Amino acid sequence: MPGTAPGMSGQSLRWRLLRAVFATAFLVWGLIAILSYGQARHEAEELMDGHLAQSARLLLALIRDNESHLADLATRLALARSSEDRPYESPLEFQIGRADGSLLLRSEYAPASSLAAAPGYENIAHHGHPWRVLTIAAPSDDYRVQVAQSIDLRDRAALEVASKTVLPIALISPLLLLLIYFSVRRGLKPLDDLAADVAARSPENLKPLARRTAPREVQPLLAALNRLLARLADALDKERRFTADAAHELRTPLAVVKVQAQVAQLSRNPDDRQHALQQIVCGADRAARVLEQLLRLARLDPLAELPSAGKVDLGELARRLLVETAVTADAGSVHLQASATPLLVRGDGELLEIVLRNLLDNALRYTPPGTQVTLFVQRRNGDILLGVADDGPGVAPEELSRLAERFYRGRDAHAEGSGLGLAIVQRIAELHAACLEVENLSGGGFEARLRWVGSAGVP
Repeated sequence: MPGTAPGMSGQSLRWRLLRAVFATAFLVWGLIAILSYGQARHEAEELMDGHLAQSARLLLALIRDNESHLADLATRLALARSSEDRPYESPLEFQIGRADGSLLLRSEYAPASSLAAAPGYENIAHHGHPWRVLTIAAPSDDYRVQVAQSIDLRDRAALEVASKTVLPIALISPLLLLLIYFSVRRGLKPLDDLAADVAARSPENLKPLARRTAPREVQPLLAALNRLLARLADALDKERRFTADAAHELRTPLAVVKVQAQVAQLSRNPDDRQHALQQIVCGADRAARVLEQLLRLARLDPLAELPSAGKVDLGELARRLLVETAVTADAGSVHLQASATPLLVRGDGELLEIVLRNLLDNALRYTPPGTQVTLFVQRRNGDILLGVADDGPGVAPEELSRLAERFYRGRDAHAEGSGLGLAIVQRIAELHAACLEVENLSGGGFEARLRWVGSAGVP
């Protein structure tokens, strides 16, 4: 194909196809030539045998009418012999005699074969060369006629006929090969157009390749390329979004740190300096938290499936997390409701632990002090649920659908946060074939949970 990149060692599809077609064509033409040559030679020999038989019968008829003038007959036949060497006019040699084998008349170069031989065709040797001989007898069996032809001359005539039969195939072969070449080139033109389209694109142009004019055989390749382009576009979009999000979210805490550092540097009051230093620490903590969440999302976004999956007991996971949470403030308000029987799912224990930590962190961070928070693991209507519920004020109904959006924290959110917790939970849920559900409870409060529907995700 034109425009092959330097350093590419792969064979050209066009030349591979042309070599295969040419080899097949030469093989077929060779077989046709051999069969045509053999058939033409066979037909030529049949024709010459017929000529021998016709000449023998003609001589037999002439003998009956010129029995008293055989000497004159020999002279006239000798004068009728052609003086030119033509493949289709090979000299006819003959012998004429009686049934007892006595010879009456003979041409100059006729083989000395016995006239008493049985009628029919036979091949004999004469002066070291093969000859074809035909012997026929008169109906009254009183005369015998024997005609002969040199097999070498017969072969030359047969070769002439066969060669002229094969010659048109040989003459038309180059033209046919040329037509095959242009046909293959035209047939592969969509691949050339596709290669030119891809080569002409800039790195920013990741639009799907056109498939309408492509042949059916190329459609799977185009579909795979378009899926790859879509994944590349998605990856680049996520990278750009990550860069923009990181710049946006880190700008505020870093600005606060800078301002508070300037205040601490200029302040002469120890209390003011101490307060500024505390704000610097808080700003650094917030920046670190945002950066940690962003890096976690950046690690989860490219994944098409879990990097390592095994059996995870959700009840055991919740109990272990509750023990770790007990050392924090407000831990006394967190309670666990777990199924008595183990609830196993196929997943990554570390990622599911991140889910519970984020849900618990949101419940403790965005609810008033003293709010009851419940961590639950249960089977409900055949589905497995893992989530956190609280008896706080809940969330405005119009904001429920936006809670999993990145950096969305709601209008009434006063606590510090990055707005990435539920976005991370949703991404982990997708990797575990689960779905994230959030709702305000009918008796008051809010619940966020992961649901494994039926046997989805169950090992």
